[in-house]
Amino acid sequence: MEKVIILGTGCAGLTAAIYAARANLAPLVFEGHEPGGQLSTTTLVENFPGFKEGIMGPELVMNMKAQAERFGARFQYADCKGLKPAPDHVSIEIEGKWIDTRTLIIASGASAKWLGLERERELCGHGLTSCATCDGAFYRNVPVCVVGGGDSACEEATFLTRFASKVYLIHRRDQLRASKIMADRTLANPKVEPIWNSAITQYVPDADGEMRAVKLQNLQGGAERELEVKCVFVAVGHTPNTASFKGILAMDGNGYLLQHGGTTATNVPGVFAAGDVSDHRYRQAVTAAGQGCAAALDAERHLAEHGGE
Repeated sequence: MEKVIILGTGCAGLTAAIYAARANLAPLVFEGHEPGGQLSTTTLVENFPGFKEGIMGPELVMNMKAQAERFGARFQYADCKGLKPAPDHVSIEIEGKWIDTRTLIIASGASAKWLGLERERELCGHGLTSCATCDGAFYRNVPVCVVGGGDSACEEATFLTRFASKVYLIHRRDQLRASKIMADRTLANPKVEPIWNSAITQYVPDADGEMRAVKLQNLQGGAERELEVKCVFVAVGHTPNTASFKGILAMDGNGYLLQHGGTTATNVPGVFAAGDVSDHRYRQAVTAAGQGCAAALDAERHLAEHGGE
């Protein structure tokens, strides 16, 4: 019987591991299908407190992991495939075996939806991203594009006008899916130029492997053209990594775990959610870290109240 199991090793999971380990709970941490979370595919992180010159995403993840290991956290490369609640504990399925734990912190994150084009993975962090707040400041006075038509795409496009010389908003239809007030505000911005009924068919990097342009296809007439941009911001949504918990843990309509009572607690006693797995609004490294801290403290209190320490 474990005291604390943590699923995920992004900022939320690793911060939870640091706090739980410092509380002498010896957490067992499963790294999941994407060790390090979305930070592992990020280059320079400039908005995480304490690094005035910024820090590379993978380095930040490795530092946090080493910090957790220093206090006694244990790590395994495996993914959770199922969850079974019991009166005084929960069981999770790991590689065909069931492991019992008094508390479980789910920090398995959310995966950005991409376009499925060639060179997508290698261009992440090199002119391809899913977070304007994270990376917008790197693209000052150059043209960029946003792909999508919902509220998130409009928010990204409007935010990017603070930095970019031009923001192309590429959408497959002839009108935005966003709320009217959001769409009107975005389209009224002189820096935003919508490109309707169009889809990106190819990323075009330069000789250094950085984004130089995209190839567009008009979905009505089929005409193709090249559009020069220094970065593509994909805003077609995220998928929370919660498939293993459907029917057991309460979720919203998009699969994000619901927290209760102003804490990180889920509807199952002893199970807590932290980071992007439950946060579809902020999706920042620092907010995920804060949630990881809260989840570890909630788990510690749960153990104390239920005789698990």
